[in-house]
Amino acid sequence: MAMAFKMATTGMWVADECKNSFMAMKWKKIHRYIVYKIDEKSRLVTVDKVGGPGESYDDLAASLPGDDCRYAVFDFDFVTVDNCRKSKIFFIAWAPTASRIRAKMLYATSKAGLRRVLEGIHYELQATDPTEMGFDLIQDKAK
Repeated sequence: MAMAFKMATTGMWVADECKNSFMAMKWKKIHRYIVYKIDEKSRLVTVDKVGGPGESYDDLAASLPGDDCRYAVFDFDFVTVDNCRKSKIFFIAWAPTASRIRAKMLYATSKAGLRRVLEGIHYELQATDPTEMGFDLIQDKAK
């Protein structure tokens, strides 16, 4: 039986597939990124798209719609100056200028609830256009 996690403040539910795919990304490294969307009719946050381990940050940016809001998580792997391999998980709240005001409000009020379900996020970005979530920003925050 499928489970869902309720976000008390908005009455939204987070589908169990959201947490399961996030844990698979975090521990098994089988996903590079995950894009989440809210289904307004069912009031459920679901997985919209999953990027394989060979996909890049540019693939994530290209998968975000230009006229609708989304949440995304990205697993950024890098090597420190001490030559240590590290990984940081970024949470991106995508709310483009062209999206509906109702969608922007719904995503803004539901963000904290989803973040509570996805344990282990290191950094958060809020973006309204691709320049606000550029790869150089990810690199700078991770170091």
